Amino acid sequence: MAKRDYYEVLGIVKGATKDEIKKSYRKIAMQNHPDRNPDNKEAEDRFKEATEAYEILSDDEKRARYDRYGFSGMREGQDFHGYSNVNDIFSHFSDVFGGSSIFDDFFAGGSRQGRGQGGKRRGSGTPGSDLKVNLKLTLEEITTGVTKKIKIKKFIACSGCSGSGSEGSSSTKTCPSCQGTGEHRTVSRSVFGQFVNIQTCANCNGEGSVIDKPCKKCMGDGRMQDEQTIPITVPAGVGEGSYMTVRGEGNSGLRGGASGDLLVVFQEIPHEYFKRDGDDIYLDLTISFPEAVLGTECDVPTLSGKARLKIDPGTQPGKILRMREKGIKHLNKHGIGDELVRVNVIVPKKITTKERDMLKELQTMPNINPKGSESSSGIFSHFGL
Repeated sequence: MAKRDYYEVLGIVKGATKDEIKKSYRKIAMQNHPDRNPDNKEAEDRFKEATEAYEILSDDEKRARYDRYGFSGMREGQDFHGYSNVNDIFSHFSDVFGGSSIFDDFFAGGSRQGRGQGGKRRGSGTPGSDLKVNLKLTLEEITTGVTKKIKIKKFIACSGCSGSGSEGSSSTKTCPSCQGTGEHRTVSRSVFGQFVNIQTCANCNGEGSVIDKPCKKCMGDGRMQDEQTIPITVPAGVGEGSYMTVRGEGNSGLRGGASGDLLVVFQEIPHEYFKRDGDDIYLDLTISFPEAVLGTECDVPTLSGKARLKIDPGTQPGKILRMREKGIKHLNKHGIGDELVRVNVIVPKKITTKERDMLKELQTMPNINPKGSESSSGIFSHFGL
């Protein structure tokens, strides 16, 4: 079945604001929420479809790419999750918002599958945090794409307890401090009315349960810090400040909680010869005066080696020559940018006596001295020269 346009899915116009996007998604999500539509496959599909649309359109960078390239600019597993079931949606939004699910805002006070009274998943651990790293790339790597290996320090699942936090076959029990709710509520009264203060239980970190015998290696956390090498496949055409998300490569969660994500931000290393403009690159080429007048052919550097460039007779300083498809590959679509060669004519600072005499002779020739040409006589006459 073909995908529907994300704006159509949410029932909004293309120029909708973030508040309008969120409001529309909230309405659709509430109508099709599984708690309100048990065993309704169509409602579940609409719920997942709307969530994917919201995930794209609520992010400025993803939305701009979608507006420009449509579905071809979106990458499943990176830009959106490709949810297999509703629980995946709950898990993702809990991870992304640091343990505070967007559904806590949408369905405040309502039940959520597999969750305790405090809104957290009892017995499933606390999700790990996301990590962010900067990855420097040369223009040569950017134009072809590259796989880089990066080392990061992060929390990984404890090898002693496989991430459970328990020693041996030790089980969990209801937290005696919060009685399994994962939170503490205190009520205060004043002349303005009654106020309820809700705080996460410090004894169980809001999980509602505690371990009988904590693992001695990780002290019950279910994770430990280590350094890992992670391969990053960089697509061709990325730019300064663009990024990709590697799902599940962030910090491991506490006691079996889902791992966070790794956000890789790309940085361009300044090139010795080239300057980038979108997917085109600029190169300054210096030639001599005789070469500019008579024309020449010369080898010029490109991002993939050398290329032969023809310079026509009479080429003027500052003229830009275009070398097709010698630039950077377009991101997520076919085609390659161009290399633009800007011609500069060198003016020597030191010359010999013989060269000076020759230049003085050339100066008297009408094609060399602009004062003697018809095209320039008018302007000199205007100024009385």
